[in-house]
Amino acid sequence: PSEDQGMRHSLPSGEAEDKILMGSDDPKKINAFYRNLGAKAVITKVGSQGAYVTTATEEYLVPGFKVDKVVDTVGAGDGFAAGVITALMEGLPLKEAVRRGNAIGAIQVTSRGDNEGLPYPDQLKAFMEK
Repeated sequence: PSEDQGMRHSLPSGEAEDKILMGSDDPKKINAFYRNLGAKAVITKVGSQGAYVTTATEEYLVPGFKVDKVVDTVGAGDGFAAGVITALMEGLPLKEAVRRGNAIGAIQVTSRGDNEGLPYPDQLKAFMEK
């Protein structure tokens, strides 16, 4: 994989965690903080809005997916991370990997528990095509 697709990414984080860790919940400031520490790419989850991505050459928001009803947020972050990591392992571009992470996180909040809502590949594809 290229450097932008390799294991040199920071792990996805969220605004609440970063408020504690570095004193801000602004995704641009969060990403700049970690980039300045040497991360090649930073992904900050911004709830239903999606995820904010910063690399050496780009900054962008990958929009989230709309869900009808949030049942439980437990496991959404893990689902997001799993989506990003598996997509990168498959060689997808970072933007598509984050989109997959957003989709899995959105699907996960529609069911109770850590992993009960995690989709099978065909379910994920159908959700992302809506």
